[in-house]
Amino acid sequence: MTTDAQKRAPVTPDLLMTPSDQGDVDLDVDFAADRGNWTGKLDFLLSCIGYCVGLGNVWRFPYRAYTNGGGAFLVPYFLMLAICGIPLFFLELSLGQFSSLGPLAVWKISPLFKGAGAAMLLIVGLVAIYYNMIIAYVLFYLFASLTSTLPWEHCGNWWNTDLCLEHRGSKNGNGALPLNLTSTVSPSEEYWSRYVLHIQGSRGIGSPGGIRWNLCLCLLLAWVIVFLCILKGVKSSGKVVYFTATFPYLILLMLLVRGVTLPGAWKGVQFYLTPQFHHLLSSKVWIEAALQIFYSLGVGFGGLLTFASYNTFHQNIYRDTFIVTLGNAVTSILAGFAIFSVLGYMSQELGVPVDQVAKAGPGLAFVVYPQAMTMLPLSPFWSFLFFFMLLTLGLDSQFAFLETIVTAVTDEFPYYLRPKKAVFSGLICVAMYLMGLVLTTDGGMYWLVLLDDYSASFGLMVVVITTCLAVTRVYGIQRFCRDIHMMLGFKPGLYFRACWLFLSPATLLALLVYSIVKYQPSEYGSYRFPAWAELLGILMGLLSCLMIPAGMLVAVLREEGSLWERLQQASRPAMDWGPSLEENRTGMYVATLAGSQSPKPLMVHMRKYGGITSFENTAMEVDREIAEEEESMM
Repeated sequence: MTTDAQKRAPVTPDLLMTPSDQGDVDLDVDFAADRGNWTGKLDFLLSCIGYCVGLGNVWRFPYRAYTNGGGAFLVPYFLMLAICGIPLFFLELSLGQFSSLGPLAVWKISPLFKGAGAAMLLIVGLVAIYYNMIIAYVLFYLFASLTSTLPWEHCGNWWNTDLCLEHRGSKNGNGALPLNLTSTVSPSEEYWSRYVLHIQGSRGIGSPGGIRWNLCLCLLLAWVIVFLCILKGVKSSGKVVYFTATFPYLILLMLLVRGVTLPGAWKGVQFYLTPQFHHLLSSKVWIEAALQIFYSLGVGFGGLLTFASYNTFHQNIYRDTFIVTLGNAVTSILAGFAIFSVLGYMSQELGVPVDQVAKAGPGLAFVVYPQAMTMLPLSPFWSFLFFFMLLTLGLDSQFAFLETIVTAVTDEFPYYLRPKKAVFSGLICVAMYLMGLVLTTDGGMYWLVLLDDYSASFGLMVVVITTCLAVTRVYGIQRFCRDIHMMLGFKPGLYFRACWLFLSPATLLALLVYSIVKYQPSEYGSYRFPAWAELLGILMGLLSCLMIPAGMLVAVLREEGSLWERLQQASRPAMDWGPSLEENRTGMYVATLAGSQSPKPLMVHMRKYGGITSFENTAMEVDREIAEEEESMM
């Protein structure tokens, strides 16, 4: 007999059933292993903050501001943030969340441009190699801080020269500075260049010298830490960031308070805040500002796209975009205060202008701050905290770099690699460790500077321009905004549309042309790179650019017909492009997944959740818009 409850139960036609509703029905379709998602509400937001707020905020931003006119650098920085940073940040998050795919597979949106995804992987791979070397330097200093007296506090060590002078005691009895002070070198600077780097053992980039085994072991430890943290993908790294993304703020605040209380700190703050507008006439300042946005926000590297691909379909990434981008900018400025307050103190002690306090170069955070630590009570304790802060800042970004590479490749071969993701991650770490061994040699810093200058310079701009144009022009701005409407419940406003269509690509294109016209060779201190090294760097940047036309060629050759017909077919979205879950596929995305049985996934939503929510209502509006457009075209 049938009960009343059974009589009242709605009968769902087979046509409206999803594969999960039909029980053990064999659909002759194989599904890859579960891709995974963030397991906590704040995993994604903290991962993005940790990814963006990295070593660049403490090391790269103050260094770029220091060499580009102090406070004047903030003008192009915020302009680039508004024109390029925020809009492109939101665009990349939207692509990843809507498709739940990595940087390669996401180009189902337009297979013709899949080479841009390959270029992203090349860039992020090169950056990951040298970025982890910086983390290895941090580990070196971290272990060196585990002593009662910091090794860079005094002269008289075997690595010191006759030029070494402990500047803290450099004033004589009447307060005058020795006449030859400007020709001396601080113990921290000699410790960095002559002991850590042992750069005197190299004659240049062509003769790097032998491997520094202490640096080699530190680099190995850095890769082991990264591997252990990404072992289970976002499920493990998403938990680590609860500490690594929040702890640095506490230490940064403590160092900032200590820095601004030092005598003469205001000199550095004034140099930092006072805009020297004549620097804005130099193309280098604008290029550096744009690159800082990319390095700091991570736009164009694929990390944001990868993180967003593990979100739920309706995650509010619009809100998250402003939280992360503005929070990142504020952090950069605070870190600048912490750096420049120490520079002001040191300039007063040495009796020289702020811009002559330290040599320009990647070692700023490894020379200025270590020297500042020696001036504090309990200096080993403060030094350990500072370098532990740098370690946590760097690891967050490195997690993203590796997760981007692993996710991109496993999404391309899900049936083979996804079940063995941990093994594949380990192989990637081993390969990158071996490629980074050249950075542990006596002349490793020369190679690091070369990678830093060329791996993500004009190549990164080309990739971002291509991505922006492919999404807005080829895929279509209206269709892309409709996808965001389906996902978030509202369409992007005029600001985002104007930036995506005109301002962002036009600005980046102008910067790209300007950087080529005003090209300046690389240098490290007084060392000038030879012509072959410059050519190698340029080829490094060109290789990422060449992947885009190479990808186009492959996509066109896979199609049939005339050249124009092939281009049209290759530029159209793939049949399975769209939301990964069938219940989120409405309108043009209905029944395009393998094994799909439901022509209206909206019915699945209504049956599953017992009514129409705001998102389902949005889905119906999108369907209505599509129907109206189709009627108007007939």
